Amino acid sequence: MKDWKDNISFVLVEPKEPGNIGASARAMKNMGFQTLELVKPKRFMTDEAKWMACNSLDVLENAIVHLSLRDAIKNKSLIIGTTRRLGKRRGLILQLRDSIKKIISAAKKNKVALLFGREDKGLNNKEVEECGFLITIPSEPSMPSLNLAQSVLLVAYELSQKTYKAETPSLVLHEKLETLYTHIRSTLKMLEYIPRGNRDIEVRIMRNLKHLIGRSGLTDWELQMLHGICSQVEKRLK
Repeated sequence: MKDWKDNISFVLVEPKEPGNIGASARAMKNMGFQTLELVKPKRFMTDEAKWMACNSLDVLENAIVHLSLRDAIKNKSLIIGTTRRLGKRRGLILQLRDSIKKIISAAKKNKVALLFGREDKGLNNKEVEECGFLITIPSEPSMPSLNLAQSVLLVAYELSQKTYKAETPSLVLHEKLETLYTHIRSTLKMLEYIPRGNRDIEVRIMRNLKHLIGRSGLTDWELQMLHGICSQVEKRLK
């Protein structure tokens, strides 16, 4: 039987330091996780990375490399980002321990991506918009920024300490949600809920809808229902 841990991917977005990648691989294996994915790494299979990986070379060598974040998340059902920066525009932000049950429950039947941003800049706003919600690791305000591999270790550790009987039903993949968002945007424009020419309001509405839907994911039936509602509205308007 497949372990729920196998459904969780630790996705490092544009990591710069090979040592951090190797240390992240070691942190993951320490806690029983195997799936490491890298988005546009500068380089990673270096002597430093291998040394930092120690006895986790298999995780490092099997890392999946992507040319874009879109490629990394298209076959995932729940996308969760990590951040130290807070703010309303970033959507729902949970403290790490408050997110664990949700992550594990989803991972029992679905592929989950945990995104970790660049060492110096973290995740940008566009990448945050792809996330259903964000998690943050409480730290000392005078020194809030954690090393990339430390963040991976803390998230992996918290996940490895818990187990829950509850499980989320099977959810549609992220790429199918993109088609739904396009359909919803088109319908809202026909309804003139999105004012013509007001790009700022359009972006804000769609960002909030993405966070709302992405937070919990959708079953295939729910996806088809929302497409059906949009299609019926469009039919009536025409």
